[in-house]
Amino acid sequence: MRKIALVTGANKGIGLEIARQLGEAGWKVVLGARSIERGEAAVAELTSQGLDVEFLQIDMTNLESIEQAAGTIQSNYSDVTLLINNAGMPGAFSSSFSNTEEGHLRDAFEVNFFGTFRLNQRLFPLITKNEGTIVNVSTDMASLHFMQNSEYALNAFDYNSSKTANNAMTVAMAIELKKSKAQVFSVTPGFTKTDLNGNAEGGQSKEAGAAIIVGYATDGKRHNGEFLDMNGLYAW
Repeated sequence: MRKIALVTGANKGIGLEIARQLGEAGWKVVLGARSIERGEAAVAELTSQGLDVEFLQIDMTNLESIEQAAGTIQSNYSDVTLLINNAGMPGAFSSSFSNTEEGHLRDAFEVNFFGTFRLNQRLFPLITKNEGTIVNVSTDMASLHFMQNSEYALNAFDYNSSKTANNAMTVAMAIELKKSKAQVFSVTPGFTKTDLNGNAEGGQSKEAGAAIIVGYATDGKRHNGEFLDMNGLYAW
């Protein structure tokens, strides 16, 4: 039986490395990306390495695009057992609550919460039926505990709050799956150098960040309703 995974936001950064590592582990990967040109280039790169990867165009800000992508998954990849919601955007990465602009807040929520909500809701029945796994990629800064207690926390209210809402979605989904063999959980890879943060110095490599997510997604353990970082359970 083939193992099929859909990874969103997978044309670059952590998403591309997630797709690569899953492919190297024997998965067939459906690589989701908004840009057709960049998505197809990423697929070409991975297939040239002998990996089984196909492109799926999906714009997480566009309901019609999400519905079309979900329909393609349901029709062509109906045995999918892994969805990794990696696509995300930072808003303006505001430096404080006072500096946050509503437009940037809405931009962050549109991808990180609403787009992910739309895709999750449309694929939830299929993943559940297939007894599969949904991973919502999160961030340390989505943790209210971390934000209140860390002197290193970046108070980027637009980005952080959209991911906190995403965590709340994980919990709501997990409640429905308590009696199911399917599962959903959140993973923060930790501080990683990506385009999202301007490849900030001091972060781990994209390969290392992806490995944390792939590790939990494929370890065969029950993580339903958990928030995880590289060390295990992480405070909500």
